[in-house]
Amino acid sequence: MTDPAPAEKYARARESAAASRSHPVTADFAASQRFTLDDFQIAGCRALEEGRSVLVAAPTGAGKTIVGEFAVHLAMREPGDKAFYTTPIKALSNQKFRELQDVYGADQVGLLTGDTNINGNARIVVMTTEVLRNMLYADSPALRGLRYVVMDEVHYLADRFRGAVWEEIIIHLPQTVRLISLSATVSNAEEFGDWLDTVRGDTEVIVSETRPVPLEQHVLVRGDLLPLFDDRAGIATAQVNQELMRIRSFKGPNFENNRRVQQMSSARNAGYEASRRRPNRGGRRPVRSANVQRIERLDRPDVVELLARANLLPAIFFIFSRVGCDAAVQQVRRAGVRLTNQDERAEIRAIVEERTRTLHDEDLAVLGYWEWLENLERGVASHHAGLLPAFKEVVEELFQRKLVKVVFATETLALGINMPARTVVLEKLEKFNGEARVAITSGEYTQLTGRAGRRGIDVEGHAVVQWTEGLDPQAVAALASRRTYPLNSSFRPTYNMAVNLIDQFGRSRAREILESSFAQFQADRAVVGLARQVREQEESLAGYEQAMTCDRGDFAEYSGIRRDLSDLEKLNRKDANASRATRDKRHKEIGGLRRRMQRHPCHSCPDREHHARWAERYWKLKRTIDKMRQQIETRTGTVARIFDRVVDVLDELDYVRVDDGATSLTPAGRTMRRIYGERDLLVAESLRLGLWRDLDAASLASLACCLVYEPRRDEGGPNERALPRGPFRTAFAETLDLWQRLDDLEREHRLPGSEPIAAGLAQAMHSWARGAMLDRVLSEADMAAGDFVRWSKQTIDLLDQLSIVADAPIATTARKALDAVRRGIVAYSGV
Repeated sequence: MTDPAPAEKYARARESAAASRSHPVTADFAASQRFTLDDFQIAGCRALEEGRSVLVAAPTGAGKTIVGEFAVHLAMREPGDKAFYTTPIKALSNQKFRELQDVYGADQVGLLTGDTNINGNARIVVMTTEVLRNMLYADSPALRGLRYVVMDEVHYLADRFRGAVWEEIIIHLPQTVRLISLSATVSNAEEFGDWLDTVRGDTEVIVSETRPVPLEQHVLVRGDLLPLFDDRAGIATAQVNQELMRIRSFKGPNFENNRRVQQMSSARNAGYEASRRRPNRGGRRPVRSANVQRIERLDRPDVVELLARANLLPAIFFIFSRVGCDAAVQQVRRAGVRLTNQDERAEIRAIVEERTRTLHDEDLAVLGYWEWLENLERGVASHHAGLLPAFKEVVEELFQRKLVKVVFATETLALGINMPARTVVLEKLEKFNGEARVAITSGEYTQLTGRAGRRGIDVEGHAVVQWTEGLDPQAVAALASRRTYPLNSSFRPTYNMAVNLIDQFGRSRAREILESSFAQFQADRAVVGLARQVREQEESLAGYEQAMTCDRGDFAEYSGIRRDLSDLEKLNRKDANASRATRDKRHKEIGGLRRRMQRHPCHSCPDREHHARWAERYWKLKRTIDKMRQQIETRTGTVARIFDRVVDVLDELDYVRVDDGATSLTPAGRTMRRIYGERDLLVAESLRLGLWRDLDAASLASLACCLVYEPRRDEGGPNERALPRGPFRTAFAETLDLWQRLDDLEREHRLPGSEPIAAGLAQAMHSWARGAMLDRVLSEADMAAGDFVRWSKQTIDLLDQLSIVADAPIATTARKALDAVRRGIVAYSGV
């Protein structure tokens, strides 16, 4: 590329100077950053300075959050203005909270994550999206003065469990609030931006597909890092490295044939068996046995050392299994790998001891603290949801400080936490989705490899895919080339949403609001396309109708009789086992249709078969059009129809009252306004029926846990003798019976229903709430400490709601249960 001419340079400089004069706040903010802002960041900041909302879609690690931080900067320039920064997960909230504190001071920044409340009335508040949704429904006083809301990782809107929360916030935020939506690169950013423009007003859509740090793609074969793409072919062609294709060709379609031929040679076969029994040397194992030239795969310690020699650390290895992550750390440790020097080890120990000093010594022993610390001092760690939150936070901090050099992680690490690496290694390109092993999508590949390359540190990032049996380089190249995925709404009305909307706006206005959801916006856009197809097909249908016109009579009627006759004859041939009465009835109908056909005037037409051919096309196309019309009917007003079914259930259970077309809340409905979660109706009904009035604190904590706990697919139900004794068993049985009745009612109203409540963690939570030691509780729970903490915090969230909405004595018991659960590792907060 040639340098621009002096005249062009001068024109650009003048344009930049003019833009700086028209956007002085952006210019000052950009000058204060430690690196030069990219064009998309400048564009986002300028749009905000002009008073518009923005949607910024850019790759992982591109620096989208700069635009969100500029919104905070704008809020702090005006006395009394506030900015909320929302994130989908607590780890992200904690991280952003610390970053903003460093800039604006502890007194100006707050944190609200459900189980953490720090300085909630501050001018800058970081929170999870659910917290903001609840504030909007409660019309919280904290919303006064709110001018900017940043929605980080807004593509979470597609999450089928939590995605609806994002849409609720976007719809309900006051129009005076500017919205900053930060998204990964999605293929339909313009569509999403159009919807934001519709519901929020003037919204600038800014899309960048450029990574600030280029990503080099490699395949690790036989200890060699081979480029995935052939550099000589040029970036535009993205041609797969021919050496990889040659390696792939060793196992082509005739592989099984070749294998049989090879097995005919007993000498070769014996040699192969001997080599299999021979101990591995250099940590390598053969992964391709039937070829003369075997492809060997490096063990993890060898891969780590290879990356270290190539100066490609720090690295994240993505392994789609918690057990696999922990096993990888042990494997590296047993191999004697050490990636740190003496000073780094001392610094690691000091940080770990400081961050874990509030944890009890007896708990640390149960959690495997000393082995974990030894691994950290070697520069190696695992990171997954089963890890204690305190331990995860330490791993994140040490990795950011470049003290831990290698992390073996599950895909949860790719969800926005700021842990960039020089290299990302993918051991496999498939994962278990709960039912089967499936290939990862291009969006997942992009999200995972997006961690590679640290801005301001690395010249380029590196993505390494390890060669495995059956790897297709073309498929890997396709994953690496497609960098986007569509953002589809997962929005659906809930009982809590329905009562809040009816209370604030009335039923009619509530329906209108729901029809403005992104879910309906997408459905309506699909309807527009379908309607256009129907119009086009109807023109063809009219042409077919004209072509089959017969001067003897109505050929459409005649061809309809022929079709009915043909269908009935086919059915009679297929259903040979039908009863005699059924067969007699069919024969009678077939005889009647034949007589009608033969008597029809078109039957004697000399051009009858010519007309019939056009008639067949006519009926085939008409079936297609009818299906499209049915799709249009089901998509138009979909969300509002589901809302009506939800309201019908609420009406039947007396949470709302419908009089002369007006819908209002009953006292039970007003209680439900403050019950959030998947089990909102079950919780509200249990409270109203008094099913939990006789429970003590430990039993109520245990029952609340049953309502939030989601068992593993392979987890069987608990033995009744393993359930907590006393009133718990009665309350649990009554709650389960109530769930069954509600589930039946929902299905009667064409709603999807829900999964039954699960008592798999009931005994462990009961023991914990009664003060049992951690080792006993984890043994009863049969789960990792991190999982137990996660379910405990969800239990705390529900108990907190009960302490507010329930009447005595349940509210009092809920407060006691809260205190009983919130202790030890559950009470730990790294903030």
